[in-house]
Parts: sequence; C-alpha cells; structure tokens
Amino acid sequence: MLWRPCGEHAALLDCDSLAQMSAARATVEAAGIEGITELVPGARSLLVVAEPGSRTLALVRDLLADADLTHPPAGSPREVTLDVSYDGEDLQLVARDAGISVAEVITLHTEAEYTVAFTGFAPGFGYLTGLPEALQQPRLESPRTKVPAGSVGIGGEFTGVYPRESPGGWRLLGHTDETLFDPAAERPVLFVPGDRVRFRSA
Repeated sequence: MLWRPCGEHAALLDCDSLAQMSAARATVEAAGIEGITELVPGARSLLVVAEPGSRTLALVRDLLADADLTHPPAGSPREVTLDVSYDGEDLQLVARDAGISVAEVITLHTEAEYTVAFTGFAPGFGYLTGLPEALQQPRLESPRTKVPAGSVGIGGEFTGVYPRESPGGWRLLGHTDETLFDPAAERPVLFVPGDRVRFRSA
C-alpha cells in the first residue's frame, strides 16, 4: 500500500487489490476515528478526507500500518434485496457464452450474496462484488447509447444496477423497479460501500 497526499486535508491510499481496499475501508470505519469528513473507496484506492488541523490522517495511517487486512472486521452490514425481472437484452448472450441455460444464469445470479465495494460512474451506481465466476464476462464490444434506469447488468467481476438512463456497456440480465438514486430523499442513494445485496427473481 502507498499513501499519497491529496491537497491539504486528504490522503489517497493506493491498494494492491480490490480486496485490500475493502479491508482497509472496513477497518477504518470500524475504528470510528473522529475527524474523518469523507471516506471514498475506489477499485484499488481509498480516499480519506479529514477535518482541517486534526491528526486524523496520521491516526488512519497508523491504524492501517498495524492492521491485519487479511482478516478485516466483519461489522454489521445493511442488507438489501432487490426484485428483478430477468428479461434483459443480453440474457441469451450471457447464457451462451457461459455454456449454460438461461435458467442457470438466473439461479447463479440470485443465489449469490454481493457486497457493494464502491460507487461511481453515476450517482447511486454501486459496483457489487461476489459475482459467480461462471457469470464473469467482458463488457459489450459496442456500448449502448441508452440503458434504461433499473437495468441489472454484469461487467467483468462486477454486477450492478443502472440508477438512471445512461450510456453503458454492461451485459443486461434484467431490470428492477427499485429507486437507486433520489436526490430529494433523506437518503439519496440506496447503495453505500459495505452493504450486502441479494437479487430475487420477480
């Protein structure tokens, strides 16, 4: 791991892997260190923003230097279940490339438990880890210019849900009617890093 300064009151931790980043995030959150104003995970990085004039960044560095990141704290993650209609445009393609039936694709996708590793791309879009290896497939060669809101897709090692209509290159398995991003709501986003997610065939 490597720390890099980001302005006067933040530091970016470059991690060796997604798993290491997730463990670092969980360790910092569990410690409850005062003075952290923002904690932003990425695929291989963790941004820590601290209150001006505090020793927070030094405390976080010391914490992670001594932490066993191979056994991060489990915590008490929030659990989210989404009902999905498995009628996506790429369902047949995913089944064909995986060498299994459409029914098996749905079974694999719904039996797995996922974790929100980080968010990005669009407000409310969570990158969920835990996708079965048989369903890990590349993105489309030609991204779509419009993917409907609520579309459930897979891309590489991740699965996720498009919170609003946008361009996108993930393979689409189906859709959900759940609202993932509402800027007017008390809790604007459905997913935050660390949440556990399951999909249920509607």
